[in-house]
Amino acid sequence: MEGDRHIDAVDRRIVRELQRDASLSHAALAEKVGASAASVWRRVRALEKAGVLRGIVRLADPEALGRPVNVLCHVRMTHQTTDARTEFEAFIQSREEIVECYAMSGEWDYLLRISVRDVADYDRFVMRGVLAHPSVANAASHFALRQVKYTTEIPV
Repeated sequence: MEGDRHIDAVDRRIVRELQRDASLSHAALAEKVGASAASVWRRVRALEKAGVLRGIVRLADPEALGRPVNVLCHVRMTHQTTDARTEFEAFIQSREEIVECYAMSGEWDYLLRISVRDVADYDRFVMRGVLAHPSVANAASHFALRQVKYTTEIPV
């Protein structure tokens, strides 16, 4: 965190609780972590300022929103230049179907998690989007059969 301030046990409890339920009031959070509401408010603000805590979101159910198919797609680039990567990463940012993207080490350059309606939707997306991109040499797709574990919680 900023300066010499370290994350102590109360900060860790705050982070843990907010990862589970970001809608907690400061009073409810204070009760859960064993601190005063004023202290919790100051600590949350300090954790935000330090970048430990970032945006507040609500998790949506992909199936309820008509996007039940998860595809993991490995991408290999044609060129490893900074310009090619910058252009491809701008493309990634522009596509709502791509919900996660990681630059990778090893055989593949990127790993994408893509959320689509069905196999035909994915086929259209990968053929007209990913594989049509000038920086992409090839891609390999893996369809998730079911989700065994999913969490947004980082161990604290």
